[in-house]
Amino acid sequence: MTEIRIQRTRATEQETPLLALALFEGEAELMGEAAEVDGRLGGEITRILGRGDFKAKKDEALVLYPRPGEIAAERVVLLGLGRRAEYSAERLRRAVGAAVRQAERVGAASLALPLDWADTLGDDRRGRHAARVAAEGAVLAAWGFREFKTRQEDEAAHVEVGALTLLVGSDEDAAACEEGAREGEIVARAENLARRLAAEPGNVATPSHLAEIAREIAERHGMTVTVLGRDEIEREGMGAFLAVARGSEEEPRFIVLEYRGEDAGDGGPLALVGKGVTFDSGGISIKPAERMEEMKFDMSGAAAVLGAMQAIAELRLPANIVALIPSAENLLSGRSLKPGDILRSRSGKTIEVVNTDAEGRLLLADALSYALRYEPRAIVDAATLTGACVIALGHHAIGLMANDDALAAEILAAGEATGERCWRLPLWDEYRPQLDSDYADLKNTGGRPAGTITAGWFLREFVGDTPWAHLDIAGTAYGDPRAPYLRKGPTGVPARLLVEWVRTRATR
Repeated sequence: MTEIRIQRTRATEQETPLLALALFEGEAELMGEAAEVDGRLGGEITRILGRGDFKAKKDEALVLYPRPGEIAAERVVLLGLGRRAEYSAERLRRAVGAAVRQAERVGAASLALPLDWADTLGDDRRGRHAARVAAEGAVLAAWGFREFKTRQEDEAAHVEVGALTLLVGSDEDAAACEEGAREGEIVARAENLARRLAAEPGNVATPSHLAEIAREIAERHGMTVTVLGRDEIEREGMGAFLAVARGSEEEPRFIVLEYRGEDAGDGGPLALVGKGVTFDSGGISIKPAERMEEMKFDMSGAAAVLGAMQAIAELRLPANIVALIPSAENLLSGRSLKPGDILRSRSGKTIEVVNTDAEGRLLLADALSYALRYEPRAIVDAATLTGACVIALGHHAIGLMANDDALAAEILAAGEATGERCWRLPLWDEYRPQLDSDYADLKNTGGRPAGTITAGWFLREFVGDTPWAHLDIAGTAYGDPRAPYLRKGPTGVPARLLVEWVRTRATR
């Protein structure tokens, strides 16, 4: 989506291919702009609600076709928000996503949405907030990855929705909504960047490619960027990271982005760490051939961190942030890491490798150790780390582990605000013995039982006493669409969550 507009226009007078009306379930009496549109349509919406043809349930959508002269819009789409008492930002985000899907279906290149109903929700969720969330939903929903398609499908079936107009009632509302929409657009574009990077095939999105993207972001937004190659990584003593990269012809890259916001003070930064395995074959412990092509998504944590850094800079958040991305391919060759190998990590701890498909934690171990040199106030890492997390939580929740209760609470709140929800798993001491090794300080996997938790415990070994949270996004980073504003493939999770967390920390 290329444009979010704010206009002071009555819904009945707005010329648009598609006018969207958001309604609450169980409320037969229409109010405000919806009531005016209904009156012009001769009570058609009221009759539809009365018959139960549209109940305004979550994600429900119904397109109506006004007669010529009734209203200025060509079509009306009714959007369900569910029950008012259950309203959340995610409900609106989903509803706007559903509106974009309907616009695509009918070939409408733009749509309009009145925001007057948001004034009934309370001071913390009025126009500005609704504008931000609506902009997010529209920009996320309009995104698609077609860069490698040479055959153009039927134009009507693949119309690109280019604009959303938000209708407001006053100049004061317009100014507030303008700012809210700008924020929502920035954050959604950042997550779309993460989606694009994750969607790119492994022969394009190499470690060097991620480094170039980081350089572009840094140049546009005045950040400092450092990219370490193989020799520099070796000099840093990152033996665990380099071991993963040994089997590939592609050179590994360790990417560091530093952002210093105005009025952020001189305290230690917040550290964001993203796993950047640009293709994961599993190495010697090779994965099954079926769906191995999806292992291009194993750099989704890195993609989300890059997207988050872009948004943090565009929003000019008053925070100091360092982003660290260890990036490599995990492939097979005569040089590949082998089960039974013992590695020395940057921290000095030795690791017995019992499964080469548990490689992401090896990269992250050295990256987390490197992060400590900045004396960060907190570290959050994001990684498609374990298939066990998909078994435990499915595709609707991020697995959260943390060594600090206050930080965990912040991450949980950011997840609720953005619709990228998390579920905290325990890091009890009783799980640690599963990582004991007969030959080294620890093994890189504790076996199948509690596989997500023991992976988190492994990472905990490398953060010392620094407040730290780990986000296992294996079940949420890609797959079939789970919300109307998503498509099949990469989701960009948790880019918006990371931005929200930084924003909250920066403004409290």
